[in-house]
Amino acid sequence: MSAFFAWLAQLPALVQIPIVILAFAAVIGAILFFVEIAPRSGTVYTVIRLVVCVAAPLLILLLAGSYPWAIIGAAVLGGLFFIIDFRARKGAGYLFQLVGFLSPAILLLAVGLIIPTIQTTIQAFMNSRGERFVGFDNFIWVFTQPDAIRTVGNTVVWVLIVPLISTIAGLAYAVFIDKSRGEKYFKILVFMPMAISLVGASIIWRFVYTARPADQEQIGLLNGILVFFGGQPVDFLAVAPWNTLFLIVILIWVQTGFAMVVLSAAIKGVPAEQLEAAELDGTNAWQQFLNVTVPGIRSSLIVVLTTISIVSLKVFDIVRTTTAGSNDTSVIANEMYTQFKNFEQGRSAAFAVVLFLLVLPIVVYNARQIQKQKEIR
Repeated sequence: MSAFFAWLAQLPALVQIPIVILAFAAVIGAILFFVEIAPRSGTVYTVIRLVVCVAAPLLILLLAGSYPWAIIGAAVLGGLFFIIDFRARKGAGYLFQLVGFLSPAILLLAVGLIIPTIQTTIQAFMNSRGERFVGFDNFIWVFTQPDAIRTVGNTVVWVLIVPLISTIAGLAYAVFIDKSRGEKYFKILVFMPMAISLVGASIIWRFVYTARPADQEQIGLLNGILVFFGGQPVDFLAVAPWNTLFLIVILIWVQTGFAMVVLSAAIKGVPAEQLEAAELDGTNAWQQFLNVTVPGIRSSLIVVLTTISIVSLKVFDIVRTTTAGSNDTSVIANEMYTQFKNFEQGRSAAFAVVLFLLVLPIVVYNARQIQKQKEIR
C-alpha cells in the first residue's frame, strides 16, 4: 500500500485524480459485491464467487509479487466463502452478509477505540518515555500530589453539579412552555447555545467574566454591572474555588438546551388520558407532575442525566480556552493534555485511564437502562 502511494505521489496531479477515483470505485464495487452479490444463491453467483476466489489471489500476486501471500489469500478467501455459506443460520449467505455489514464498523471501532485503549492502558504503567515498566507509580502520583488530587476533585464537582442543574432547568423550562403560544421560539432561544461549539461558548463567557483595573472602562458584562452600581471589578476566573463554579456555568448554559429539547419531546409523549384521569381524581398541577409526568419520562431523564454526566467528565474545551487549568481550575481531561505536552506520557495515560474508569460505570448503567426499556416494550 505504501508503495502504491509513493508511486501515486510521483504522478502529475491531473493523473492522480482519475486514479484515486478509480481506486475509490473499486472499493465501493468490492463492498457492493460482498453485500449484494456474494450472499445470493444460484449457479451464476456460485461461478462469480469461484472467479473471485481465483482472481483475488492473482491480484495479490501481481501487487505483492509473493507466491506465499497469494496462496494465503486464496486459502483465506475460499475458506471464508465456504464456512460462511455452509454455516449460515438464516438462509444462504446470511452470515456473510452480516459480516459484510459489520466489518467496516468493527474495523473503525478497533482502530479508533479498542487499539488506542489498550495502548493507553499499557502506557499508563510505563515511565514518561514509555521505555520502562514502573507499575502503579503514575497512578500513585495522580492520587498523592495535591495538584493532581485537586484536578480529580474538580472533575467530580463538575459531574455532580452540571447534570443536576442542567436537567432541572431544562425540565422546568420544558414544562412551563409546553403548549404555550410561541413555544418553538422559546425553545430556539434556549437551544441556541447547543449550536455553538464549546470553544465559542467559552470565548463568549470569557468576555463576560473579563476584568480590567478599576480606573479603566470595563468590557466584561459582569464587571460592567458591578462598576455601574459602585462596586469594584472582580477577576472571576482567578478567585478559587469560585472560579470553577463560574466555568461550570458555561457548560450548564450549553447543556440546558439539550435537556430541554429531549425532555420536552418526552413530555409530549405522556398520554393525555393519564393527565385527565389524574385531574379528575382531584390532584393539583404539582401532584400531576410528580405522579404522572415524571414517571412517564423517566427513561428520557436517565438518558439526559447520563449523557450530560459523560460530557461533564470529559470537559476540556471550556477549561483550556478560559484558564488553561490555572488558578486551581484544571480537570482530568485538561491535565491529561498538559502532562502529554510536558512529555510525561505515562502520567498523561494514567489520567486517561482514570477518566475512562469514571466514565465506564455511567455508560454501563445507561446501556442497562436501555435494555430494560426494550424488555418492557
